[in-house]
Amino acid sequence: MSDLAHQLEVIRRGCDELLVEAELVAKLRRAKPLRVKAGFDPTAPDLHLGHTVLINKMRQFQELGHHVMFLIGDFTGMIGDPTGRNATRPPLSPEQIAANAETYKAQVFKILDPDRTEILFNSTWGNALGAAGMIRLAARYTVARMLERDDFAKRFKSNQPIAIHEFLYPLAQGYDSVMMRADVELGGTDQKFNLLVGRELQREHGQEPQVILTMPLLEGTAGVEKMSKSLGNYVGITEPPQEIFGKLMSISDPLMWRYVELLSFRSLDEVRAWRAEVEAGRNPRDIKVLFAKEIVERFHGGAAAAAAHAEFEARFRRHELPAELPEVRVPGAGEPQLLTQVLKAAGLTASTSEALRMIEQGGVKVDGERVSDRNLRLPAGTTAVLQVGKRKAARVTVG
Repeated sequence: MSDLAHQLEVIRRGCDELLVEAELVAKLRRAKPLRVKAGFDPTAPDLHLGHTVLINKMRQFQELGHHVMFLIGDFTGMIGDPTGRNATRPPLSPEQIAANAETYKAQVFKILDPDRTEILFNSTWGNALGAAGMIRLAARYTVARMLERDDFAKRFKSNQPIAIHEFLYPLAQGYDSVMMRADVELGGTDQKFNLLVGRELQREHGQEPQVILTMPLLEGTAGVEKMSKSLGNYVGITEPPQEIFGKLMSISDPLMWRYVELLSFRSLDEVRAWRAEVEAGRNPRDIKVLFAKEIVERFHGGAAAAAAHAEFEARFRRHELPAELPEVRVPGAGEPQLLTQVLKAAGLTASTSEALRMIEQGGVKVDGERVSDRNLRLPAGTTAVLQVGKRKAARVTVG
């Protein structure tokens, strides 16, 4: 196992919060592999790069010699995670959960080492709790404590319904940590409350509490809101190689460093060297190419990464559009949308002000026609090829 200082540097990489670092140091000093847990509710069959931030951190723990436990929340998925919700989330059926879980397993092993990954399902102990066990678990927490959670508090104050079963979710997630005897639990920043519940339940069960490591929610390709399929700003790991490569090449230079920090497996020394080279005058585009090739290779292999790179370079040398453009859907709520807003939402510009500037400079085309009207609106249901400058294009559907 690596030395303590190196391990801490790798573990801290990209993390938002580490609670409690002194406890982690004490665990590491025992020179025993840590039991590292991350849970995923199988609520959707396909992962995007935002989902992989936690999985990448698990990979880093693996490379440091620790024991990684990938928990599929087939039990908690039937409750429905209320995190970040302003309404009750419908629970999934057992059939939906089973189908999604199989897809997840196939996808995560493109990142994790299958020989060093323990796959667990929390129905194993969740179903065994029974009604009496669930009541005993619920007795360990008060309604007042639950209402300290931000999303519950907001819904309570605004008279939005909170179903009783939603209070069970943090308890069930915390109980997972007890049953898995987790030393470390990973989660997004929005999961902090649930992770803290795990610490408390472990204490009550006579276990040493887990250390909590929260990771940030990755911004989408536009660099503003978090990556989400519904916002059309995502990079799906099962998308064609050319689409992944093109989307990553379209992100802004500042956002590139954020992606590299959270998604690349390049060493910290390499990343520091890249930054120094860019500060000394190297074109950030060179780094973006290296990063895009790494991500495509991870999910599609080296040959696909090389082909995507070659196609990208050929297209921009000849100023041609690719045969297959990225498909982006921009929510429109049935109303016409300003082209400037569509360009931003589709990740073709970093902001509406940039979109306005590009229109004024004659750098925006809709289906090959140059646009000069800065107030142009695209009706709901419109599908058009949008181009910004010579390097960014997508087939966008509004609404």
